[in-house]
Amino acid sequence: MKTKSFLIALLLLCSFATTAFAQLPSVKLKDINGKVVDTATLSNDGKPFIISFFATWCKPCNRELKAIHELYPEWQEETGVRVIAISIDEAQNAQKVKPMVDAAGWEYQVLLDPNSDFRRAMGVNLIPHVFVIDGEGKVAESRSGYTDGGELHLIEKVRELLGE
Repeated sequence: MKTKSFLIALLLLCSFATTAFAQLPSVKLKDINGKVVDTATLSNDGKPFIISFFATWCKPCNRELKAIHELYPEWQEETGVRVIAISIDEAQNAQKVKPMVDAAGWEYQVLLDPNSDFRRAMGVNLIPHVFVIDGEGKVAESRSGYTDGGELHLIEKVRELLGE
């Protein structure tokens, strides 16, 4: 009986985890130019997009975003995908984000989450953490960590969502 109850509880927890974000949570963040953005309005005109949580001091985060940057023009041309990078650098380090982004040449929309409000709302514990969001704004994929080549899984998921 205990095993059956445990399995039912586990099943309910798993089903909640996959449906927890029917829509993106609403958190007010600023982009690297100071413009306020409500995260609930993040979209890509009905096409999938990628949200990547990072910090300037996180080497795996920066390797992943650099790897995506190298393929991003091809990805955009093929699928129209959009990448939104969310910096979780604390307020005292937030001034480092724009110079780093500019130096790297990233063409992503970059938002600042200095109090980690959006990070917490999305349930992110470890960075790098990437979400693939479908055309309706629902989380289709979520993963933490980065290994070389991991970015290729992201574009495969986007292609899958587009039915290619």
